[in-house]
Parts: sequence; structure tokens; C-alpha cells
Amino acid sequence: MNPDDLPPVAPDVLADAVEQLSARLRKKLDAATAACAEHAVPAADGSVTVRFGEDAVVTLHPDPLGTVTRPEQALCTCLLAPRCLHRAAVLCAAPIADAERAGAAGEAEGTDHGPVAAPADGVSTAAAGETRTAGGAPEPGTATGAAAPGREASEPGTGAVTPSSASASEPPLSDPSAPVGPTAGQVRAAEALWAAGAEALAAGVTAGGAVVQAELLRAAHTVRLAGLPRAEAAALRVVRGLRSARQRGQGQRLGDLADAFRELLAGAALLMSGAAGAAAAGSTRRAYEQGGSLRVFGLCREPVLSATGYGGVATHLVGQDGSPYSVSDVRPGGLARARGAGTASVALGGAVLDHADLARGGLRIVGATVSADGRLGAGRGVSATPLRGVHWSEEPAAALFARPVREAMAAALDGLAQGQGGGEAGLLGCDVEVVGAAGEYVVARVAGDGPLLRLRPAHPHPELPHADNLRRIARYPGVLLRVLGRPDPDRAATLRPLAVGSVPGAAHTLRLPDAWLGRADLGYDRLQGAHFPRESPESAHRGPVTAGPDPLADAPLWRVRRLLETGVAGGRRAVAEAGRGADAAGLPAPLHRAGLGGAARLAADLAAEADRRPRDAFGRLTDASSDGYARAWLASAVHLAAAERSLVVASWS
Repeated sequence: MNPDDLPPVAPDVLADAVEQLSARLRKKLDAATAACAEHAVPAADGSVTVRFGEDAVVTLHPDPLGTVTRPEQALCTCLLAPRCLHRAAVLCAAPIADAERAGAAGEAEGTDHGPVAAPADGVSTAAAGETRTAGGAPEPGTATGAAAPGREASEPGTGAVTPSSASASEPPLSDPSAPVGPTAGQVRAAEALWAAGAEALAAGVTAGGAVVQAELLRAAHTVRLAGLPRAEAAALRVVRGLRSARQRGQGQRLGDLADAFRELLAGAALLMSGAAGAAAAGSTRRAYEQGGSLRVFGLCREPVLSATGYGGVATHLVGQDGSPYSVSDVRPGGLARARGAGTASVALGGAVLDHADLARGGLRIVGATVSADGRLGAGRGVSATPLRGVHWSEEPAAALFARPVREAMAAALDGLAQGQGGGEAGLLGCDVEVVGAAGEYVVARVAGDGPLLRLRPAHPHPELPHADNLRRIARYPGVLLRVLGRPDPDRAATLRPLAVGSVPGAAHTLRLPDAWLGRADLGYDRLQGAHFPRESPESAHRGPVTAGPDPLADAPLWRVRRLLETGVAGGRRAVAEAGRGADAAGLPAPLHRAGLGGAARLAADLAAEADRRPRDAFGRLTDASSDGYARAWLASAVHLAAAERSLVVASWS
């Protein structure tokens, strides 16, 4: 039986089980965990039993949501129960429950119908591929024209949004008496999370077993009780990443785990400082405000496929004032749900449209409810009337393609840095001329002697048409396209197109059916040869195609990233060894030659701190804390992320 078939376990239940073990049993926990899932047997009533010999049988009794949320739901027949190795091992082998399931809120993960982007490389990793729910929705946007604030909560599994009956006792969203910074209790919880994260970082993947993970889960539960769901989510991502790395999970990337550690430590440090704003705490549920009357027009559809079995569609819209909006429908079902949701009905104010019609149409919405990231709600008081759609050459859609590409790129990344997109950059539109295929990219040049761009599939799953459509586009060098996509913040001059259209007035451009309104959704529509011009223009590129210079790949920052990832994999000791090894002298020189003196100094400080283990006359450590090492690692990681982001922005020039 696969460990993922065990019912999910709440973090606090797992942490309590490990905490109750003696020191002798904790040393045996990792070995017991590795083998116990192979003996798991599901029962007809939903319970799962795991046998350890003749006298020890562990039984998990999940709740109606399929989650073990209380200690009494995990039972063992041995004499040491519940403080036994068998029970703790089974709980450690089970998946970690998501915050919504573990919190008795009744909301399954992803039921706020928020689209969830796949990892950058299309693989399901624990650090980057988990479903993002409230506070982590990937679609960008800011609601405008909001009237008196009114909170609404998404109704699980329906895609509808109804006013919350419990909100009467909650403070308003803009309560002037609410504290601006974190409370004393939140600061203490953040300090506990920092301490657990620092110890996990110092241990690394090699020593980050069940005991280390349990300490992180204990800290995650503490910050949850303190009202810090964003910090809890960061801790859970680290634990999932450690588990996947130790199990050598398929698609696991060490860089994703390093990014998860950076997010965890940076968030905890900000909260500990006492200067964090309300956004740093996050929210377990998406809040909606009254948006009055809106006119929105469809731009494109995007398939949504999460690593946790949810699938659906997100339809991107634009308001009359240029503000971005979206309507999403994400439910359990995985790939089949993602493929079929593109033509599913839109549950918004009784509008008789499906998502395909909305992507090329419009809506007049009365009594609109809008979340902070532009998500449109479907409350009882919302009514919607279909409108005629607009071409991309008409306002307000045309404004997306009129902005200079570097300016648009910088704005998209600024929104990402400020958390407006929940982990995804905003949409960017531009006109490009196809050059051809270069390896895994389709190379295109921005019209008007702009930069070379690398076009990559927005989602490379083979059952979705993104990759096939881009391969067909690459066969027609010289064709002009109007592209709407999302810039990749981690790769130089890389755009992930969601839709393409014809360029107004161009002779060599797409020839799409009138019903498509001059554009094709790359995640749902399939381009055919008849959609392209029969002959290539004389100006089309004929020779070998290159993707152009890559300032990010050419910079020696990879040396710093390798040092940071070495610490994540092997812990503090591995960084200390790297600082004493043959590569230590070769680290600062290339960075200084490239003008990256700050990165060189921080990397050297990290290696020195990793090797600083002061001892007394008897050889005992006088400072066993990992606090200084974690701060040095975090400083270097934050600097690296900023330097890489600057090079990515520069590549769009």
C-alpha cells in the first residue's frame, strides 16, 4: 500500500505522538516509519490497520472528512499504547493534513474555488506543488470600486459564495481599533517556529527525520492557534519537502525545499521583529467585499491542476477600468476535472454562460462581491447579465498589450513580491514574431525590435494541449502573434502563454474562426495548420535558432545557490565542510569579478558561521544554538533571491 493511501493526520496529533516517545524509541522511529505503510490494510468502514507482529495492531479511524484529527482516532493494541513506537510510526507514515481539514472548519483543500498553478517545471513537489487555498491563490488582481465592506466565505465544493452567518461577531475588515502589528502571543509563536525551523535547517535532509519534523509540526500548530495561518502553511511545506526528499520522491527539487526554508525563516523573522503588518499573518478563508456594479470582459481560460487531486478552470477577466478579475471552478477530480471544466457552467449570479463563452464574452454584474486578489464571488445577492465580448484590439483589453514589455514585466513581478498574486506573477500581453524552436523553448522576438523571449508551456502535462500548441507555433517562423501569458519569475526572459491571438493589420498572423473572437486558449483549444498563414514571410529566420543570452545562467550566482542547497541537503556540517574544502577559495573570486561583492561576503559569512562551534576545555559545546547559522543562511538566501530577480527583470530589456 502506498503511504499516501493512509488517511491524513493533523499536525498536532502527530507531534503529540512523537513527543510522548522515550529517547530510546525516538532513535528507532525513522526505521519503523519506513516499513509500516507496506503492512497497511484498509477496511470497509474507512479505517486502516497496520500490524506489527502478533501483539501490536495500529488502527486509524478517520473522521467523516477522512482525516485523523484527534489522538483517540489512532489506537494501538500493545501494552505501551498510546506512548508506543507502533502508533507514532504509523502516524509519521501518513500524509500531513491540510490546515482546513485539520482545523474542523469543514472546508476541504481548494474548495474556495481558487486556481492552483502547477510547479514551474510541471512536477508535483511538496514544496511547490501543493494546492494553495485562501491566502495563496495564484490569480492576481485587486478589487476596485468597493462599497461598504461585507465579509463572505466560500461554500465548500459548490463554487458559490454566501454571506457568512458567523461573521456578525467578527471585527470588520478595516476595524481601526485592531492592532497593526503582531500581538505578544503571535511573537512568541513566531519565535518557537523560528527555533524549530533553525534546528531543521541545521539538521538538513539527511538528519531531518521524524523527530525533527515533529518539532516543526508542533511549531506549526502553535502558530495556527496564534492566528498565523501563513506561517503554518510555510512550516507544512517544509515538512512535506523534507519527507519527499528523504523518500527520494519523484520530481523532488532541492531548490524548492531551499525556497520553502527561506519563506519559513523570513516570515518568522518578520513576525518576531514586531513590525509585520496584517498581511504577514495571512487568512484561512478568503474575504470578499462588496464591489457594486461591474462590467467585466473575458480574456482567456486557464486549466487548473493541483498536486493534491483538484482540477478545474480559471477564467481571466478585465474590468472597464483595466482591473483584473477572475472566475474559478476548482473541485476534486484531477486531470479529468481540469479538462472538462473548460466548458462547465459559470456559477455566478444565474448567468447562462459556460467558461468557454465567458472567456470570449462579458458580464454585467450587480451586487458583485470581490476578494482582494480579484476573485469574483457568487453570493445570493449577485446577479449577472451576459454582454458582448471584446476583441483584444478593443478597450479595455487592448491596454494589456499597449504597455512596454519591460514595464509590464516589472509591474507583474512587483505585484508578486508584494504578495498580490499569491505566488504567481500577473498577466502580461505583447505582440511577438516567432523565430523558431530552441531546445525546450519557442523563441520569439517582441515586436518593434524588442527582446528575445522564451515561450514555455504554462502547464506541460501531456494531456493538456499547451505543449502541443507551442510545438505547432514553432513550425511557422515569421508568424506574428499577440500573446497573453504569465512571466516566469525564476527564468530569464521567459513567458508562459495562456492564450494567443492574431495581430490586427498583420498579413502573416493567425487566421482563427470568428467564433473564437480572434484568440485561442492554449490550454483548451488546439491550433491546426489551417489557422496559420500558408507561406512564411521573407523576413522569417532561416538559420539555427538560439535562445539568446541568459544573464541569470551566465552569472556566478549558481555557486551561492549550490552552497545554500548543500546546507539544505546535508545540514550545517555540510556547509562547514564546503567552507573548508577546495572550492572555498574559488567561491568569492568569480562573484567579485562579476560585481557581486555582497553575495560573496554573505556566502563567506555563512561558511564561517557554519564552522563556528565553540567548545570549552572539556570539548563540550558552549553554544549549541542554530540561531546564528539560520540567520546567516537566511541573509544569503534573501540576497540571492533579490539578485536573481534583478537579473530576470534585466533580461526583458
